Amino acid sequence: MNATKGDYAEVNGLRMYYEVHGEGRPLVVLHGAYMTVDAMGSILPSLAESRRVIVPEMQGLGRTADIERPITYEGMADDVAALIRHLGLDRPDAFGYSMGGGVALQLAIRHPGSVRRLVVASASYTSEGMQPELHEMIPTITPEMFSGSPMEASYQDLAPNPEDFPTLVEKLKRLDMTPFDWPSEDVRGIGAPTMIVVGDSDAVRLEHAVEMFRLLAGRGHGGSLRVARLPAPRAPRHRPLCPTGERGAGPRRVASADDRAVPGRTRGGGGAVGGGGP
Repeated sequence: MNATKGDYAEVNGLRMYYEVHGEGRPLVVLHGAYMTVDAMGSILPSLAESRRVIVPEMQGLGRTADIERPITYEGMADDVAALIRHLGLDRPDAFGYSMGGGVALQLAIRHPGSVRRLVVASASYTSEGMQPELHEMIPTITPEMFSGSPMEASYQDLAPNPEDFPTLVEKLKRLDMTPFDWPSEDVRGIGAPTMIVVGDSDAVRLEHAVEMFRLLAGRGHGGSLRVARLPAPRAPRHRPLCPTGERGAGPRRVASADDRAVPGRTRGGGGAVGGGGP
């Protein structure tokens, strides 16, 4: 992997930390809740073999300090759009995981033409697309549940204000407890070729992923639905489960609303995020 560059950008009142890995066509990678650049693991070196990978840390996460506003998908999408403009990126591709997948969808909806191709992993366009067990569990989350966890340790090591962890938990909890239902017309109106990735036992219902595929496939781009079983990953020594349902394991089923979302892949093949990237 090529040298990594870490820096800050002033966007929308936020001092956003981001890293740049590798060289090539730009790819913006958007992490999940409670995650950081470092938590993305081995996917970054793999993507950076052929791409210029830009990884921002969202509001209140990692090295990006929180500010006086709620954490919302719309706000984070506006921050990413501002970062894209700040860096002078010309229609980069975007890959978002879980919370980052929701940000990626809102980025494409709120800022048409800002991204060329889109990969959305483990995300939904309505809160009803999530598993009912998740909705039941979210209200029970407390900062104490993270005591001694890698997520808490990472926050304490990286955050500009380590004492703000309880505030972060409350804001992310509020994000997950706030019902949302983005208009199907907005999803259908996404112009970027899009791949949908969802796991067998994901926080997102498989039926919802198919619904999203149908909306995207109805845009006139054609497209196909592919279901591919990937090799089960070896369990890491430490595999923490985030209270929001985000795991370290990779996706096992892939639904692609447009095969052109993944350059270098041929129709009919089994695609997967992380095997070479968008």
